Amino acid sequence: MTGKQPDDPFVFSFSSIEDLARVMLAPNRLTIINTMAGAGAITIRELSRRVQRDFKSVYRDVQTMLNAGIIEHEGSKIIFPFDAVHFDFRIEHNSAA
Repeated sequence: MTGKQPDDPFVFSFSSIEDLARVMLAPNRLTIINTMAGAGAITIRELSRRVQRDFKSVYRDVQTMLNAGIIEHEGSKIIFPFDAVHFDFRIEHNSAA
């Protein structure tokens, strides 16, 4: 469920494609990540203004991404400390069905 960070601090690992999709690939969450990338620390209220969504919905998405370790707290603000995101995943047949 969480975006585990392996040895490389710039890599997040998810246990399933479903977890990745739920935490990061949902359209509203991708918009949040895109808005926060390279933007520095901002408040959730400012983020909700920038993505033009209500505070409560953005807050809920932010909490999910904070719990997964995708975004971080910086004082009373939040930050996505990267300028870009690269997704790399493989889908393969699971023969243990």
